[in-house]
Amino acid sequence: MLKPTEPGMPRGLINAPYEQADRFVMRVGIPHRGGRLAFHAFEQGYAAMVSASALWNAKRGSFTIPEATNLHEVDFALDSAGFTAMKLWQAKGTQPGMAGVFPWTYAQYIELACSVGACWWAQPDLCCEPQIAGSDEEVDYRIRATATLLEGVLRIVYAWQDELAKTSSPSVVARLVPPPVPVIQGWTADQYLRSLDLLDQVWRRWEPWLARPALIGVGSVCRRHLRHPKHGLLAILGRLETALPAGSRLHLFGVKGACLDHLKMRGWIASADSMAYDDGARRQAWARGHSNTVGHRSDAMSRWMRGAAERLAPAAGDQFQLRFA
Repeated sequence: MLKPTEPGMPRGLINAPYEQADRFVMRVGIPHRGGRLAFHAFEQGYAAMVSASALWNAKRGSFTIPEATNLHEVDFALDSAGFTAMKLWQAKGTQPGMAGVFPWTYAQYIELACSVGACWWAQPDLCCEPQIAGSDEEVDYRIRATATLLEGVLRIVYAWQDELAKTSSPSVVARLVPPPVPVIQGWTADQYLRSLDLLDQVWRRWEPWLARPALIGVGSVCRRHLRHPKHGLLAILGRLETALPAGSRLHLFGVKGACLDHLKMRGWIASADSMAYDDGARRQAWARGHSNTVGHRSDAMSRWMRGAAERLAPAAGDQFQLRFA
């Protein structure tokens, strides 16, 4: 077991302390670093998800955080932009950052995560959608690489905390450099279970500095079928339910609106995010022959979130699914 070296090092760190344990949180994707879409989300009281790629300045090779941005007023989480990074890697080859896939380094991403004001941040991960990973061998590699990326992130977070602990209290250290939300990857239910096992092996090496993960992300959910027996979302969730560490809950990255009816009564699923509204707004604007203005996109966001709220609302006959002991 890990023994912190400095007396100011915190113990039992919770990786997502601000997520409410008694409700499901639907986060709307914000595809930029501020502006009117973020302000609309703030006005409507929507929780949000922001991709690291929205804050990346490719010309400068660094992240840019505006001093004044509407994001500072929004409850948002930070995604590592793994899908975007994989598409960039496919198009342009080896990148200068993490795993040769991301354009930014560990230090750049962790510094962003600690300074941007997110309520929690996701570890970097490598997505496994069929259009990105074309074989079981590729998926297995990305599962193992995702666990390796988690180890790399935790080493840096620990080292930065250890240095801060020389002059700061444990509570200050924990607030300045919080641990990440780990992410599991795969395409089939068995692959997600393997990813969860590797995550657990990595995470346990860092206890008791870390508590068991309060929140675990599930990647490669976007555009997934709901009922396929091997790689449908319900099959995957059914297998994960009995395998999750005690007390851990899930965040689902990029769910379809149609899936929400099946998530609302599962108390071990904490949250999900989606940018489906923005894709829908773009398609609708093109079909109707008008400009895809920010106002049009904001209206689409509101419609999508109203629909999501209706799907997530309790209905006659609903029954919570209790966790297995």
